[in-house]
Amino acid sequence: MSFGSSTASASSAAAAKLPFGRLTTAMITPFRPDGSLDLDAAQKVATYLVDRGNDALIINGTTGEAPTTSDQEKVQLVKAVLDAVGDRAKVVAGVGTNDTAHTIECAKQAEAAGADGLLVVTPYYNKPPQDGLRAHFTAVADATGLPILVYDIPGRAGVEIKTETLIALAEHPRIVAVKDAKGDVAGATKVLANTDLFYYCGADELNLAWLAIGAVGVASVVAHVASEPYRQLIDAVVAGDLATAQKIDRRMVPAVEAIMTRTQGAIMVKAALKLAGVIEHATLRSPLVEATAEQVDWLTTDLKTAGLIA
Repeated sequence: MSFGSSTASASSAAAAKLPFGRLTTAMITPFRPDGSLDLDAAQKVATYLVDRGNDALIINGTTGEAPTTSDQEKVQLVKAVLDAVGDRAKVVAGVGTNDTAHTIECAKQAEAAGADGLLVVTPYYNKPPQDGLRAHFTAVADATGLPILVYDIPGRAGVEIKTETLIALAEHPRIVAVKDAKGDVAGATKVLANTDLFYYCGADELNLAWLAIGAVGVASVVAHVASEPYRQLIDAVVAGDLATAQKIDRRMVPAVEAIMTRTQGAIMVKAALKLAGVIEHATLRSPLVEATAEQVDWLTTDLKTAGLIA
């Protein structure tokens, strides 16, 4: 099966001026059947995504199963993906933890490995107050020379980054963008009106809505199998062609449901990439488990409905 061939983007020149382009995929981390890191497969996935229009790849994030990979493995992934994509795409390294000192250490390691930017998630589980969030993000931004994509995802972190905190963080020269999986359209509009922060939608069901209010792009999970339609969706919005954007967005609904609602996203994305022949093994590290046969059947049906497989 194939999810499509390479495509050129009408907005690629404009995207090059943005910190992380417009189309970004939060990339999986492939493992061998024994659970060991598969760098060859990671390079294959990275090449596959860049060939299909991605301006940047986010590695070592949630979809990359960062909670179960070591700091050393994370550095190996950065280097391997950089070797695979060269200067064709930005490589953004996830470095966020719930320990500021550890996050700074990871940030420095990613910078030394050659990363183009950093994804820094809200510290999770320990629920810091907003003053603590400001101190955390500022300390990480001070630690390297890399641009930072702040990741606001209260559903996983347990705490949101409030609008006023984002406006304050925007004053730092290296805090340049937000990956939003919170869905507060009114709050984001206020941030956009009062800062120069770039927004990337981090929830695929809201991609068109966020682009409509001024997000510059998406940081997608579903783009593993839908990079080309999402590239077309973004280009349509940039061109002011709302009707085309709506048509594409609505066609992707079954794919978004298949990957983001049936079970955990990394599980279904790996199953989809295995269906496509991009990866040989859909292995995940515990506590995540592979998709069941029934889930793969649902996935296949939904991807066909979305026009992503024949």
